[in-house]
Amino acid sequence: MNQDAKKILKISLTSILFIFIIVYAFFISKDLIFGVKIKNVNIKDGAKMTDSVLEIKGNAKNAINLTLNGREISIDQQGNFDETIVLLPGYNVIDIKARDKFGHRDEKNFRLIGEFAGEAK
Repeated sequence: MNQDAKKILKISLTSILFIFIIVYAFFISKDLIFGVKIKNVNIKDGAKMTDSVLEIKGNAKNAINLTLNGREISIDQQGNFDETIVLLPGYNVIDIKARDKFGHRDEKNFRLIGEFAGEAK
């Protein structure tokens, strides 16, 4: 092999190694870069509820602190949460806030209308 081919091969392999390191570093640090996200919440904004008891489930990946209407709730290692609340007749606001260990925050608000059987109108 001549010197030019060896030099091109060495530069190519070094470049591939650096690209691999950069991609790997991005993959490992994506949680730090993108922060916390509240997702997969099982309620829809503006929904009409016919049951006064509502079980709220969702995921807040990378969260260390999660609050539901100002009250801290527990989350598991994967960020899943499951909480039961009681709705009032009429207009209800569900406020979910999450914070990660780097100070990133996310907030979701849901407005629900409680129309329960036997409610006086």
